Amino acid sequence: MYVMASTPLRYDQSEYEMAGAIRGSAYPIATAPLTGFDVPWGSEVVIEGVIESRKRELEGPFGEFTGHYSGGHSMPVIRIDKVSYRTQPIFETLYLGMPWTEVDYLIGPATCVPLYKQLKAEFPEVQAVNAMYTHGLLAIISTKKRYGGFAKAVGVRAMTTPHGLGYLKMVIVVDEDVDPFNLPQVMWALSTKVNAAGDLVQLHNMSVVALDPSSSPSGITDKLVIDATTPVTPDDRGHFSQPARDLPETSAWIKKLTDLIHAKR
Repeated sequence: MYVMASTPLRYDQSEYEMAGAIRGSAYPIATAPLTGFDVPWGSEVVIEGVIESRKRELEGPFGEFTGHYSGGHSMPVIRIDKVSYRTQPIFETLYLGMPWTEVDYLIGPATCVPLYKQLKAEFPEVQAVNAMYTHGLLAIISTKKRYGGFAKAVGVRAMTTPHGLGYLKMVIVVDEDVDPFNLPQVMWALSTKVNAAGDLVQLHNMSVVALDPSSSPSGITDKLVIDATTPVTPDDRGHFSQPARDLPETSAWIKKLTDLIHAKR
């Protein structure tokens, strides 16, 4: 479906550029029959109309990606003047509600990638960013460290990147050998490496997406960085000098035992 509204609304070419990038060639366009605007060729439905000046109606509440209902809002009114559609058109939509839904799987990667790129540009030590959860309200970042306190700096910067500014409100930072997409590993890091006395950074009155139900007032929240990395000099705390690691021959012994079990069967 494609919705077009005449003056004052205009569309840029970014959507066509994205479609062309996916196709590997320019996306063909057609002319909307009423407004004459460019529309994607082959659209299932094209809706054309006018945004009525100084007229608003209550819209909502709607179920949102947070798993809660948003409030009603006074929104502009669009008068629909023409609906064009293909023979037996297919209407595609997404269910939006309590995570995880289809939209979460689609939006999640689109949240991880810009956060990773924006962080990596300034902190090459960053290894991976998992921001799959509720559009990036929480992110898990894996990073190497230059010096003591480095992980906290990475977490704070993540919250002030162009993408993180409006979404990230909780960041968990883990070591480079912890896979941020492996939640058992992340829970291990949280349970063994975090000391609340020095590993929590609270940032007061920061901006967040207004749909976050915990924000108060709407769009303002305190943000939290949890440093779940191993301390390095000069931040020498805890007893992390003797990590449990598999011996080099462990994998060979596992194979031998597995082969014995299979042989007995």
